[in-house]
Amino acid sequence: MNNTVSSIVRWAIVLAMPFFLGLGAIRLIIAAAPLYLDYEYAKPNFPEDLYGFTQEQRRELAAVAVDYLQRPDPAEAVIHLLEEQRLPGSSDPLYNPSEISHMVDVKRVTDAIGRLWWVSALIVVGGLVLLLARPGTRLIGYRAIMGGGIATTILLLAIALFILLGWSVFFVQFHELLFPPGTWTFAYSDSLIRLFPEKFWFDLGVIMSLLPLAAGIVVAGLGYFLSKSAAGGNA
Repeated sequence: MNNTVSSIVRWAIVLAMPFFLGLGAIRLIIAAAPLYLDYEYAKPNFPEDLYGFTQEQRRELAAVAVDYLQRPDPAEAVIHLLEEQRLPGSSDPLYNPSEISHMVDVKRVTDAIGRLWWVSALIVVGGLVLLLARPGTRLIGYRAIMGGGIATTILLLAIALFILLGWSVFFVQFHELLFPPGTWTFAYSDSLIRLFPEKFWFDLGVIMSLLPLAAGIVVAGLGYFLSKSAAGGNA
């Protein structure tokens, strides 16, 4: 492998690493969402529903939304899981048409995140295999790990600070980026807001930024240690 190719592979790894770790954290949280529901709804400072849902009802109703997002099927094939839900003690639908439409969009986004994560995983893992398999490019591979960890740390530190210091702006910009304007705002009496109030999303945003931030620090430290050891051995 010549220097140009190894350099391209190294920078591809560095640029893909934030997606690999950041989107990986999102996938992990989606997979562990039932545990997050238990944690969040049990918090003493979690806001009560002003329209009558108990915390247990919230937990049961939200679990269906989680199951919906975890399904491998396209949104259109499994949206019936939400369409069939009813308000507790009533025959009225739990979600109105606007909420159902938004949840279709949400699953499309989460499914796209999964596909993008696989692309980033292929770049990071495949690139590292190419670099670390050859003694002559192993140091470049270690430096790619360190660079990817540093890039992840810087990016996720900025996101974490944005969330902590400017949550309202972050929340709006995040939704404007991912969803068509006007499709993601709902009344406080709508079920999506009752089940998932802003506190729910703020806590989730903190976790989603801190997990890959911590992973980035660990990866950067590992890459530094490996690079230093390899450089010392070649001296």
